[in-house]
Amino acid sequence: MNSEKYLNDIYKDFFGDYEQRKKELDKEEIINLDYDEEINKLFISDESKLMFKKIVNYIDNYTADKKYIPFNICIVSLTNSTVESIVKILKSVVNKSKYLSDTKETYLSLFKLEENIFDKVYKDNNIVVLKDINGLELESTTDKQKYMHSLEDNIENNKNISIITCSNENELNSLFSYNLDLKNKYFVFKLVEEKQDKSVLYNEILESTTADEELKIKLLDYISLTYDKSELDSETYKNNLINYILLNNDVPVIKEEKSIDEIFESLNELVGLSKVKKTLYDLVDLMKLKEKSDGTLKIGSVNLHMIFLGNPGTGKTTIARLLCGILYNLHYIKENKLIEVTSKDLIAEYVGQTAIKTNEVIKKAKGGVLFIDEAYMLGDKNNSYNDDAIGTLIAEMENNRDNLVVIFAGYTKEMQSFLNANSGIASRIGYTLTFDDYTTDELVAIFDGMMKKAGFEVLEEAHTELRRIIEENRNSENFGNARFVRNVYEKTIIKHASNTKNNKSKKVLKTITKKDISSENLIN
Repeated sequence: MNSEKYLNDIYKDFFGDYEQRKKELDKEEIINLDYDEEINKLFISDESKLMFKKIVNYIDNYTADKKYIPFNICIVSLTNSTVESIVKILKSVVNKSKYLSDTKETYLSLFKLEENIFDKVYKDNNIVVLKDINGLELESTTDKQKYMHSLEDNIENNKNISIITCSNENELNSLFSYNLDLKNKYFVFKLVEEKQDKSVLYNEILESTTADEELKIKLLDYISLTYDKSELDSETYKNNLINYILLNNDVPVIKEEKSIDEIFESLNELVGLSKVKKTLYDLVDLMKLKEKSDGTLKIGSVNLHMIFLGNPGTGKTTIARLLCGILYNLHYIKENKLIEVTSKDLIAEYVGQTAIKTNEVIKKAKGGVLFIDEAYMLGDKNNSYNDDAIGTLIAEMENNRDNLVVIFAGYTKEMQSFLNANSGIASRIGYTLTFDDYTTDELVAIFDGMMKKAGFEVLEEAHTELRRIIEENRNSENFGNARFVRNVYEKTIIKHASNTKNNKSKKVLKTITKKDISSENLIN
């Protein structure tokens, strides 16, 4: 017997011509408003919510007419917490409407069942949730059939809501293969589950932990980078992260390697930097040509030691990280590693130790990329040890061209003076990339990108306020371009969390307004 047809015959008023009703029926007509808000909080599709609202309405309507028709459900869901929420709502509906005489429920695992267990459970409870249905496979075929017929007798002879939970329909088919008639007495409610909004997830994790401001930002970054890629359901992801934070007072370390296509996708997503992007594309084309020619073209080795010129927050470190991944994918470097240092990490305090210290840094970077930020400090003639560091770098850059890429980065004006004073460095540079300051529009776009990754929506009034703050601070001595925007972003998230701490509305939690935009202590 066809399960859908059987149920349609019993519950004609509930199902009707379901496909036609989907098109014609206003959703509001079938909503029991008492439970609308609770159902809307579930992380399931609108279609699944609509079906659940119909189930709730069905139970409520039949009770109002003092009629009882059993409604047995198989819930197909990957998430235990979603099933538990649905059972909780059903219990509340049954209790309020008196659809059943009592509202006592139990969860029964089908692992290691006792003799006559269904008789006992269905007698003592009128909402019975059967879980771990694969456990029945441990029984003999005879016992499987015996248990399934006992289950059928109990749902026919008792006024209960019987719920079977499973993660996929194959489990159900296996269970019902031991009593095909039983299958026709259950309605299969297959949930289409959706992930929780990142902004809501973030706030819920904050409520369950005691994160300081630094950890709050690390948490938001972690969620932004990992949540969409995670195969875990929202509840499991959230609980795992909460437990990790409580145990370690930190977020997990993110380890990932991207393909060259993924790296270029990340590059293209960056705001601005058109000249830098073009240079990288041209460089990659040259390296691919050399690789494809297999030595038939007279192309010398590509000198990839570089200078990055630009003000703070113009993307120099970000591009260095992406470039490292590109070179690794093209097999130019052996390891996908970027060692980030400043001049202080190269210079020692005593005579004869600077060359040793610089060599130790270079040793760590071999096989990858050495990124020296604020490299112009090496040109400071007041420090006599700088020459030792520069001399060591020049020698290693020459001797390890196939096993090391060195990038010198710093402010445009200061770096130019440094290069003019150090012809040895300048002569070993293959590429010079200039990073222009971001326009106000670009900075607003960067802010929007950060918010979007974190799951927030930004109102136009907030954009207007952000533009005002950027223009007000742009000419400050320590204005940091994207760093400045990052600072606004971090402080805005914290301010928004404070502004919405007493609000549970998803829309409010994920919406950034003018009053959330922080303007305090933005320049260090």
